[in-house]
Amino acid sequence: MKRSLASHSWLGLLVGALLYLVCLSGTIVVFGHELHRWEQPGVAEFDRADPAMVQRAYATLARRNDRPTHHVYIGLPTPETPRMTVSDDSGGFYVEPGGALAERAEHRWTDMVTNLHLYLHLPSSFGMIVVSILGAMLCGLIVSGLCAHPTIFRDAFRFRRGGARRLEQADLHNRLSVWGAPFHLVIAVTGAYFGLAALMTSLIATSEHGGDTAAVEAALFGAPPSLEQPVRPPGIDRALAAMPRVAPGADPFFVTVEEANSPEQYILVIARVAGKFIYSEQYRFDAAGRYLGRAGFDGGAVGKQAVFSTFRLHFGQFGGFAVKLAYAALGLALTIVSVSGVNVWLARRRSSDWIDRVWPGFVWGTPPALALAGIAALATPLSPLAVFWVALVAIVGTGATRPDPVQTARALRLVGGSALLAMVAVHVAVHRDAAFGGAAIGVNLALLALALALLASVPMRFLRHARTRPLPAE
Repeated sequence: MKRSLASHSWLGLLVGALLYLVCLSGTIVVFGHELHRWEQPGVAEFDRADPAMVQRAYATLARRNDRPTHHVYIGLPTPETPRMTVSDDSGGFYVEPGGALAERAEHRWTDMVTNLHLYLHLPSSFGMIVVSILGAMLCGLIVSGLCAHPTIFRDAFRFRRGGARRLEQADLHNRLSVWGAPFHLVIAVTGAYFGLAALMTSLIATSEHGGDTAAVEAALFGAPPSLEQPVRPPGIDRALAAMPRVAPGADPFFVTVEEANSPEQYILVIARVAGKFIYSEQYRFDAAGRYLGRAGFDGGAVGKQAVFSTFRLHFGQFGGFAVKLAYAALGLALTIVSVSGVNVWLARRRSSDWIDRVWPGFVWGTPPALALAGIAALATPLSPLAVFWVALVAIVGTGATRPDPVQTARALRLVGGSALLAMVAVHVAVHRDAAFGGAAIGVNLALLALALALLASVPMRFLRHARTRPLPAE
């Protein structure tokens, strides 16, 4: 038992900081669709796009862009995102109900947070592997934590609040770990899958296919069709019009044109399949819009269907908004678990050092750094990624110079709440009436609630006496 506890503590310390960033950003990314609409609230929204309108949007983009492109992507309206986009390798635009192009599709803050969750802002191929390794380590933490605490289920409703900090943090860590264990394990396993699958694909390609990853991907996703056709605008409208006959009950939500403007170009209509948990099925059409066949994701073996269900399971993209709320609550619990585990380790130590001063700055400095990045994305041309990291490093550095970690945490909760209020104020100032409609008002109200929660967590005596004398550590 002691050996399990020791390995659990050191493993938790090693990955605690990175897990905190991944879990916090993942909790935010659950609402990615809503955040896209919040960042650009003035875009026209509608329930469906008829095939002729989609064809017009494609033609308008083709006329507008004189640079060569290999792919064209068309996002169709869905209940989660009732707006349409059309883009190519150089960027994209939202689409008006008639098919005309509207403003550029830019979600700089949401994309920054998503990149943090998927790659930790590292180069994508390497970052995904790092995050996947964290998922595998999280699996180890869950199992080792259960083994190290044999009474963890018996004490599932025990919480010692107001006493010793170590006991309070240990109870918080253990209770949330038990209540969320099934969800946490699912998130850990599916999170580990993404990057490790890419790594395994590369290893299999190297060992069995002479380094040809395309051969491995063809075995998994189906080989692209071999076509030789006259170069012509793709018949996207004919492909979409054929979908009710080709796949009754399928719900198209995305269209791609592969190998665009070449004799090999073909159309992929990506659709959700009724009664299936897989992310999508792909239906292939040639350039003229003639049906070629489907990829076969929804009719494969159970294992193959499980692989193609991973994305929806990891990000909670099923069951509507109620599931998103549940994922957010459980994701926040996992974020707290990652922090409280390190807090327990720190409280057990007989001495304090720079880690005790840096850790609260890192934990409580991340929310205001994210909010400052959001303000930069909304109102300035500055890179939100650069603003986030500069702000976080500055906050952590400042916290490292302060002698009392408790006061540091309190001060940063005050800063975080104020930054979130400023983020909402900037959004309203930039977007005016659009900030009070659609998904934007929901996101702004949620940000206001988070801001008030952070401000309310700061004791009034801290606000009264912070400038006059230091408060004793709790």
